[in-house]
Amino acid sequence: MGLRPSIWLMKWDHTSGNRLVERLLRPASRPWQLVSLAVVLGICVSTSLRENWGSDNAFVVKAAQTLLAGGSPYEDKRFLYLPSAVLMAVPEALLPQTALRWLLPVGMSGLLGAGWLAALRLFSVPLRSRLAVGGFAVLALAYKPYVNLVLIGNWTAISAAALPVALLLAHRRAWGAAGLVVGLAIACKPMLVPIGLLFLLARQWRGLAAAVLVPLGLSLAGALIMPSPSLFFTKTLPFLLNGQDAYALPWDASPIAVLPRLGVPEPLAALVAFVGAGVGLWGAWQRWRRPDESDEGQLRLAETACMVMLAAFLVSRPSFDHYLLVVLPLLLASVVRAGSMPRSPWFWLALTPQVALIPWPSELAHKRRAFKDCATLCGLAILLARRALRSGRVTLGPVTTAGSPPRTEPECAATPAESASRTAF
Repeated sequence: MGLRPSIWLMKWDHTSGNRLVERLLRPASRPWQLVSLAVVLGICVSTSLRENWGSDNAFVVKAAQTLLAGGSPYEDKRFLYLPSAVLMAVPEALLPQTALRWLLPVGMSGLLGAGWLAALRLFSVPLRSRLAVGGFAVLALAYKPYVNLVLIGNWTAISAAALPVALLLAHRRAWGAAGLVVGLAIACKPMLVPIGLLFLLARQWRGLAAAVLVPLGLSLAGALIMPSPSLFFTKTLPFLLNGQDAYALPWDASPIAVLPRLGVPEPLAALVAFVGAGVGLWGAWQRWRRPDESDEGQLRLAETACMVMLAAFLVSRPSFDHYLLVVLPLLLASVVRAGSMPRSPWFWLALTPQVALIPWPSELAHKRRAFKDCATLCGLAILLARRALRSGRVTLGPVTTAGSPPRTEPECAATPAESASRTAF
């Protein structure tokens, strides 16, 4: 009772946390694998049977249909993506609605699942472990933005898959391929533009060039085959920079939109958001400068990327709840590393507003849901910035390998006790 919170968190991190991770890294039984699959497929089926399925995806499909009919996709003010996204949406526009109704939820879940698996591989977690199998099912069942994203079919799912894949490639020294993945994701939806800062910090110019030139080239190709592409600059971009309109405001979780709804003057709200984003970017730079004292560096790579994205979400207009699915799989997968954010109860407290099973008051539902979303966004940003700016370093222990002198390495995702489970992949 007399322990300070920091001491209590440290004790939890090194005792209960390690024991829990050991259990999570053990292979999942076949029944649990089937239960996890049933949960994901159940969400897909229930989504396909709802009337408002694919509402966000419909704007992109409509843009592609307009292009095929000879019109300009930017005549619809709610099509907010680059011209390259129109090209990407053409295959969807050619599918019948009946097929799209059933394929879209599965595709959204598949993209989120791919991001989850890539995040696990980044931290060397066995893909048949309890963490891999049960973690995704819990995320789908308990984290409400997951269900929202699958329901509306927003192309945020592409970014949620692309970021962990790109970081996995970067960790394997394939920065050029990582830039290609980021570039293709930006061509679909320009959400990962801030990740260009990661390539700058790492001084990976080839990867940065790929991340820039791929969406630029595809956008130029799309602009050349559509009428009035200048509408993107004269109509769409101003509409987006102004935070869209009253339609999006109730779901906009950016502090720039939420604080004025609580009585804060708009200039002050904007100042708070930009200062927070500035601190976040400073934290990302400091986190990159503070390596994990190892040849691995997965945690540094993941936390720097997540900090950059969270800083961008603080000032983006709008900023929706499902945006956090871009960073959440990476943060959750990092639980296997000592000292990571999920080892702290404060991380789970920040996620509490998004738990689907909690009966929140009606005042925080529907058009006031952004209050909860903003609380989670700011909470995660503050926690990660605090971790990035602190001066502590990873504690190492002696590791002796056969035929080599003793050396020090960071705690790996799976300890030797779990080495047998590595054969699962």
